[in-house]
Amino acid sequence: MAANRWLKPEVYPLFASVGVAVGICGMQLVRNITTNPEVRVTKRNRTAGILENFAEGEKYSQHSLRKYVRGKQPQIMPSVNNFFSDPSN
Repeated sequence: MAANRWLKPEVYPLFASVGVAVGICGMQLVRNITTNPEVRVTKRNRTAGILENFAEGEKYSQHSLRKYVRGKQPQIMPSVNNFFSDPSN
C-alpha cells in the first residue's frame, strides 16, 4: 500500500533530482578521499604530519573543470543577456 502511494508518475522527477544530488555528493566524497592532499586514510600517511606539498595542492585545486571554465563568461545565455542589457539594441 505504501509503495503505491510513492510510485506515482508525479513523483518521478523528485526521485530523479534526489538521485542526481546523491550522485554528486557521492562523487565529491570519493574525489576528496582519493585525491585531496589534506586527507590521509592510511595510518602510515597520517603519521607524516603536516606536509609542505604545494604542487599536489595546486594540482588538486586547479582541476580540469576549473581550467575549462576559467576563460568562459559567467553567463548561461550570453546572447539573451546582451539583448536585454545592451542599450544599443
